[in-house]
Amino acid sequence: MKKWLLRFTGLILGIIVVLLVIGLINIRDRHRGYNVDIHIPKTGVPTTIKVGFAAMPITPTVVDTWNDKNGDAKFDEEDGDTYNDNNNNGKFDAFWIAGFSNKKPTNGVHDDVWARTVIFDDGNARLAIVSLDAIGFLNDDVVDIRLQIPEELGLDYVIISSTHTHESFDLIGIWGESPLKSGVNKEHLKYVKSQILVSITEAVKNLRPAKLHFAQDLTGAKGQVMDTRKPIVLDPGMRFIQAIDTENDSTLGVVVTWGNHPETLWADNLLISSDFPHYVRKFIEKGVYNNGELVMPGVGGTAVYFSGAVGGLMTTRGSMAIKSPFSDKDYTEPNFDKLKAQGQTLAMLALQALANPDSIVEKSQIAIRAKTIELPLANKVFALAAAIGIIDKGLTGFFKARSEIAVFSIGPASFICVPGEIYPEIVNGGIEAAEGQDFGIDPVEIPPLRELMPGKYKFVIGLANDEVGYIIPKSEWDVEAPYLYGAKKSPYGEDNSFGPETAPIIYNGIKQILSEL
Repeated sequence: MKKWLLRFTGLILGIIVVLLVIGLINIRDRHRGYNVDIHIPKTGVPTTIKVGFAAMPITPTVVDTWNDKNGDAKFDEEDGDTYNDNNNNGKFDAFWIAGFSNKKPTNGVHDDVWARTVIFDDGNARLAIVSLDAIGFLNDDVVDIRLQIPEELGLDYVIISSTHTHESFDLIGIWGESPLKSGVNKEHLKYVKSQILVSITEAVKNLRPAKLHFAQDLTGAKGQVMDTRKPIVLDPGMRFIQAIDTENDSTLGVVVTWGNHPETLWADNLLISSDFPHYVRKFIEKGVYNNGELVMPGVGGTAVYFSGAVGGLMTTRGSMAIKSPFSDKDYTEPNFDKLKAQGQTLAMLALQALANPDSIVEKSQIAIRAKTIELPLANKVFALAAAIGIIDKGLTGFFKARSEIAVFSIGPASFICVPGEIYPEIVNGGIEAAEGQDFGIDPVEIPPLRELMPGKYKFVIGLANDEVGYIIPKSEWDVEAPYLYGAKKSPYGEDNSFGPETAPIIYNGIKQILSEL
């Protein structure tokens, strides 16, 4: 009996040791010693800016499809769901759609998803900014790409931002077949990285002397987005830069930022899509049509869309009405007609603003300040997911992870690059310290970041160089009863955040580097 007990104990201890070793391997720092500390000030002499654009598809080839027996948009064989083994390899080769739930394999492609790049070069600094149609892209993966960029491209800094579309494939890991299986297709992740590199390379090749048209519409898109968590604070302003070739007067491309989750198609959609950014970009480039008739001409070039302050969360909820810009029809159900109407409205706001730019800049300068930060990983679910390999996230220390913040300016515009989904009240003001919060403190992240940003045009690029989840004001953090505003349960957000110190650290970091810009 004693021998049996010793053997059993030894077996259990052996299993524990193996699991610990696997966990330590999974959370190893993939880029030990990697650190960003970039400070490129203005030279004092405005010069002609060169701008280059490129767009490379990252769309997966969907071979296997499936049959949703009960129409719940979740693959579950116990419900009678079946898959179509179209390549006859005896297994379901699924691409898992990220953003709403597990068990959601795609059934095809509605529109391509992209790695779209814009590069600005003033002769002193060369900056690349990539927009990726993905739920998010982790900092380790960003560093993987940076380490592969050829030196001859002459890039001083590369930013990779995700649009956060909820209708694209999983690049994080937590939206797979089950909560215990990663949703990342590793071969396709390699393809995505290669396409990002191609997009950056092509954008460098496409650099042309350009004049920059700056414009913004700070109110027109307000009816297209809602805040689903108190306090109700939006970031509805759309901001634009149009780069026009100084030699032939053609549009090289347009940069667009706006603060809303690309999830208008909502949770039952089974087709790969970049959601409303698809139509916004398409209509800016090619024009807005109504029943085949051109209503507003496009400007050409390549449109690059960036998501801004989307925390809170900013959304076009499935039941939220979107009005057609050409009729009195309201779309109250999530579908592609609703998506197109929203894209038409947003693109028309963009085109109207660009037709009468507030500022035209022919010579300017670029300044960049970027640095690595370390965030405490208080979210034990995220830490466990990293340890068991669901999220491929390396840690730099005991429950600590590397992330990154950046700011830059171009002429009359300044930009903050935030590594997650920042709440608009941190950006624009309106943080509250309501009864029920967990810490009993006054607002910490004040004054709002836009008050600290220089220039007339103040852009926010969210999910930049990482995805740390929601960046929630500490005085609004709430996981313990009693809950904020007398609610019966904890609000949504905290479950998908690194933790309560995330916002203060990121806010103070951005505040500091803004002062150094």
